Amino acid sequence: MIDLLGPRLKRDCDGVSRRSFLKIGGFAFGGAASLSLADVLRAEAAQGTRSSHKAVINIFLGGGPPHQDMWDIKTEAPSEIRGEFSPIATNVAGIQIGECFPKIAAMADKFAFIRSVVGNDGAHDAYQCLSGWARRDSQSIGGRPSIGAIVSKLQGPVDPAVPPFVALADKTSHTPWSEPGAPGFLGAAYQAFRPQGEGMGDLRLNGITADRLSDRRQLLTGLDRLRRDIDTTGMLDGMDAFSQAAFGVLTSSRLVDALDLSKEDPAVVARYGDGKPYKYQYDGAPTCNDHLLMARRLVEVGVRCVTLSFGRWDSHGANFDLVRDHGGKLDQAVSVLVQDLDERGMLDDVTVVVWGEFGRTPRINQGAGRDHWPQVNSALLAGGGMRTGQVIGSTNRLGEFAVDRPVDVQEVVATLYKNLGIDPQSTTLQDPTGRPQYVVEKRNVISELV
Repeated sequence: MIDLLGPRLKRDCDGVSRRSFLKIGGFAFGGAASLSLADVLRAEAAQGTRSSHKAVINIFLGGGPPHQDMWDIKTEAPSEIRGEFSPIATNVAGIQIGECFPKIAAMADKFAFIRSVVGNDGAHDAYQCLSGWARRDSQSIGGRPSIGAIVSKLQGPVDPAVPPFVALADKTSHTPWSEPGAPGFLGAAYQAFRPQGEGMGDLRLNGITADRLSDRRQLLTGLDRLRRDIDTTGMLDGMDAFSQAAFGVLTSSRLVDALDLSKEDPAVVARYGDGKPYKYQYDGAPTCNDHLLMARRLVEVGVRCVTLSFGRWDSHGANFDLVRDHGGKLDQAVSVLVQDLDERGMLDDVTVVVWGEFGRTPRINQGAGRDHWPQVNSALLAGGGMRTGQVIGSTNRLGEFAVDRPVDVQEVVATLYKNLGIDPQSTTLQDPTGRPQYVVEKRNVISELV
């Protein structure tokens, strides 16, 4: 994934060159036996030297997933509303979810199903799920910053060479579905690091050799091409921070290794699956199961917030075929992610949230689809030390609106902040006018969870 040119070096007395001793993108000792990133992390954990940190993995289901075909099956509704799916039992007595999610059902004690999310603004993008705010809020001062930007500002990096905020979403034709999470009024220094983002060029700095990386002037020369690209996107104000991050990436193997799934145990890779073939993608995101594995690996090396976009759920037509395809892939990837985090002792520290920008209409349209329905939505949460194995809220018989325990979008985000160690009740950030701004306006956490 990264290409650094190194000079031919003389061999040491043991016949091993320094170049073979240190490999960019991996760990090698003596050129004979090598340790993968997972090996090093396990060794650190065994020795008690690995730093623990709170993190969030925000899985955005771009397009608006149908709540009544996933976590809130309406068995008593008429057929034109109920649809084609039946509920299945979970391992928690009294909780049923849609038949497309048997793996999640088998470990429902690890999840919380929120069936009464309200406050969606109806916009067809990720902005609200990544920040808690509508895009229109505070645009005059640069917009509201996302969760990742705020955690970058307040908590900084766990490892100086690993950015605290990483966005994995592949670029989509409908660009708002692959937004990384905006830095808003905090400025470009707190934007997400995007491994495949514009200007990164596969993390290559052309013409820079390993022995010249220590020379900052040569590094900046190699970054000139990046600077030109960045300048055209309005990121010049964050150039110093960006340069520092780029230098850290190039001089540390931890981030690069985390992004390289060839260094993962093949059995683990197989458990997650790859989400292929990609179907019903159109102008949205592919169903990249491997992005969830990559998210876990990124959190292991110190990333505090990972965002990604999974699938394209705008099911105005063929809703049930789409849910069978996307749902089965999501079921596999999310269940394995939560199990993987649990097996590695990370689940209490890492919060996983799965949701989209709104729900879908109760009534099925003539194309066997469901249309936009911001009146109520749903969310799936796991980890973070939360009290899971429960359903929060409910909708009426037709799935039209919340009738019990409405949960505002900002309450979900406030809970994510709480799990990250940021108090939503008291934490403020200074905006460009000098005024303090709370991270969310509705600052109550979901008391049933924390």
